[in-house]
Amino acid sequence: MGILAVISLFAFGAWQRRWISDDGLIVLRTVRNILAGNGPVFNAGERVEANTSTLWTYIVTFAGWATGSRLEYVVLTLALLFSVSALALAMLGSARLYGQTLFGRPASAVVLMPGGVIAYLAVPPARDFATSGLESGLVLAWIGLMWWLLVRWSFAGRHAGAATLLIAFIAGLGPLVRPELAVLGGLAIIVLLLVPSGLLFRIAIVAAAGVIPVTYQVFRMGYYALPYPSTAVAKDAGGARWDKGWMYLGDLVGPYWLWLPVVVLVLLSVVILIQFRGRDGAVGRDARSVNSPDESTVVGDSDPAARPVLRARLQTPTFVVAFFLANGLLLGTYVIRVGGDFMHGRTLLPVLFTLLLPVAVVPLTVPRRVKTRSGPTRRHYGYRVSGVIVAFWVGVMTWSGVIVIVSDPGVVDGVPDHGIVDERQFYRYWTNVAHPILAEDYIEYPRMESMLDAQEVAPRGAVLLPTADQYYWAVVPLAEPVDGNAPASTVFFLQLGMTSMLSPLDVRILDPVGLAYPLAGHTERIPGGRIGHDKFLLPDWVIADSGAVTSRAAGLPGFLDPEWVADSQEALNCPQTQKLLGGYRDELNTGQFLRNLKDSMWRSSYRIERLPADEIERCFSG
Repeated sequence: MGILAVISLFAFGAWQRRWISDDGLIVLRTVRNILAGNGPVFNAGERVEANTSTLWTYIVTFAGWATGSRLEYVVLTLALLFSVSALALAMLGSARLYGQTLFGRPASAVVLMPGGVIAYLAVPPARDFATSGLESGLVLAWIGLMWWLLVRWSFAGRHAGAATLLIAFIAGLGPLVRPELAVLGGLAIIVLLLVPSGLLFRIAIVAAAGVIPVTYQVFRMGYYALPYPSTAVAKDAGGARWDKGWMYLGDLVGPYWLWLPVVVLVLLSVVILIQFRGRDGAVGRDARSVNSPDESTVVGDSDPAARPVLRARLQTPTFVVAFFLANGLLLGTYVIRVGGDFMHGRTLLPVLFTLLLPVAVVPLTVPRRVKTRSGPTRRHYGYRVSGVIVAFWVGVMTWSGVIVIVSDPGVVDGVPDHGIVDERQFYRYWTNVAHPILAEDYIEYPRMESMLDAQEVAPRGAVLLPTADQYYWAVVPLAEPVDGNAPASTVFFLQLGMTSMLSPLDVRILDPVGLAYPLAGHTERIPGGRIGHDKFLLPDWVIADSGAVTSRAAGLPGFLDPEWVADSQEALNCPQTQKLLGGYRDELNTGQFLRNLKDSMWRSSYRIERLPADEIERCFSG
């Protein structure tokens, strides 16, 4: 009943803040192309993996195909279901942890109360991104599932064969959920391999873990010509921006006093450990189990005598708890290192969720009177400890209620200087829609309606560029006539999701950041730029790349310099750049697939200069 109450509360809070972000709509463009038979691409004829979460893309695609429902409603429903499931799995795992180690004690009974899950759902971004259309819910559900499975595995001892293979399979999906989850998944697989077993079983673990991710990785490198999604290139996911990362952490922790429940829950964990230290512990039971006389030797073990010791140290609840806490810190360090994100709280939510897993629910011991050796009864010492636990729990509950009530960001009509913004409030303001979900809900966003009008009158293949006047788009015709297979037009705009979902599939949608446009994604970062937006391709490149007119007399808009466009044309002739572009544009045959496979690592690190003249010097004079 407690689990049902908590997930119902979370679902209600998430539904009250329901929306789909512009970035959430980006996923649906690829889904539309798959369902239309164009393949897993963002623009037909260009093999670009514009979505960070591969698994999320295909889950949405399957659900859209199976139900035939409108994709915005499909992705909204799936996001909410995964988010709610994540909290349920977190509580089930923690309940299993305390149930196995604490239930049945002769001097007490145990009541489990929601703890960390309440602290999580009280944070506004947790409810905002439960229905944002992004893979956030899937990420949390995967982490929660790993937690629940590993806790169960920690009590199974040497009889965990089937559970081990299932965990290996789920862990292998980590990088397909989000690339950085390869750390948690990979470390979990290593732990499974370190627990003593036979050679054939270890091979089975590797096969279960690798069958899907390895197969997809080969496909990705040959099809997309990159070893990871184009979003990782566009955002330079391997770069270091510690200053921005610490700012991002403070942006989440500060407004909600998030340090308070974390400190309280840490203290609560310490009290729980002290209360039950060393008595009927799981480690002791596991150690006795693995040292039992019927423990047989496994073929392939170099040192069978070490098997009980290794199992007693690794396959225990204590190790699983430490494993997830360590992974939470590793993931948090990575998020801070890369500079965080431009969306308030989003990439730190999995970190918070992971760190709270061991105290998702907390045990309250209800002591009884017991007999002493002298005969009279006395109260169990747990009365005092239980009082402390209740006090801490009340503190977390009080904080949660205060945060839910007072955390209102108010009107968000622009991006602050530090570049981190409450995306939901931002788009609510600019769309004038309380719950923007459908693509049409974004029609009032600046330049959207005028973009659709421009598409109606643009000649085939023309390039559409936004201007300072939101009611006017510059329409730049092509220099040469095109056939009927060419895109209806090319739109170059930052907000990729709403632009692509409001436009037909035969309209080519490109962005200056490079999520769907590798030419932009492979430019050098702007020093000190906004995280996630510190690449910005100049429109001169798009004119040159699309074959549009290059003179003002032919229709080049006045805000573009013909000399810069000419320099862009020359820079595009750089052999390495042509090789980059050919990897995702040339016809895909066996030879091209193998070339892409061979050169994908080189392509991932290749960078060009933003300014055309600088790129000419880099390529031809460097």
